[in-house]
Amino acid sequence: MMVVQALLAGVFQVVQMALLLLLAPGLTGLVRVIKARLLGRRGPPLVQPYLDLLRLLKKEVVLAENASWLFRTTPYLVFTAIWLAAALVPTFSTALALTATADLIALVALLASARFFLALAGMDVGTSFGGLGSSREMMIATLAEPAMLMVIFSVAILVRTTSLSLIVDFMLSGGVGLRVSLALALISLLMVAIAENGRVPIDNPATHLELTMVHEAMVLEYSGRHLALIEAAGMMKLVLYMALIACIFLPWGIAAPNDGPVELLIGLVTFVLKLVAGAVLLAMFETGIAKMRVFRYGEFLGGALLLSLLGAIFLYVSTGL
Repeated sequence: MMVVQALLAGVFQVVQMALLLLLAPGLTGLVRVIKARLLGRRGPPLVQPYLDLLRLLKKEVVLAENASWLFRTTPYLVFTAIWLAAALVPTFSTALALTATADLIALVALLASARFFLALAGMDVGTSFGGLGSSREMMIATLAEPAMLMVIFSVAILVRTTSLSLIVDFMLSGGVGLRVSLALALISLLMVAIAENGRVPIDNPATHLELTMVHEAMVLEYSGRHLALIEAAGMMKLVLYMALIACIFLPWGIAAPNDGPVELLIGLVTFVLKLVAGAVLLAMFETGIAKMRVFRYGEFLGGALLLSLLGAIFLYVSTGL
């Protein structure tokens, strides 16, 4: 029986990783389509991100003369780290092979490692734009990571664990109720997700303005398959954060380890519907708000850190720890 469960967990894990890889460009394309419709434009087709990745994979890689081994290997490291982090988040079932390692602290560590290598690669060639983008990325990380950790601590105080599968089970148990602290943690996590994915109002992925770009400045020197991996990693990160928010705060529909095929199918459909709903809300939010100045990033992320800190304090006081 244990062998069968282990084999099924391995199959479910492979299915989830393939599903994430398949849906990531589609989610980005859906956000672009909805934004275009809201602005009264026709916009690109839904499959345009897939076509862009295929086009980049077919192109030749052009490297700077002074590019080191770090610059060449960073796209592979970044894509692998973010894909692995996304694989840790339960999407349609908690019976996954990586359930034992599906810890929120490990997830933050993988994301931080990807950011670290990408920032180093941005400075490796020595261009002014690369250094500018890396410095801005690290400035954002100094506030985004503490806010993310405080959200994790808030959830851990309530659930008494940082395991994602156990968090899903606890949230589905029905004993959570309405908590102001969790609402504050949710708002903080949403703000962190916007900043980490370079979305409006922090960054605009649809433009390449030299004075405002953050992520694009670090990857200007990449081309061909290297740029395809970087772009795919960015699309994967958007799916990761949407799946993480759904996993912690909206876990309805996720199948338990002993559930049958019907529950697994419901979990798959529910996950796709959550992504669609997230894409609609993100497109509406970005359409209705303007990009802020670089000097106001600290205020935005400082607010996220403050909200997550208040949520942790409220939970700590209310639970009597």
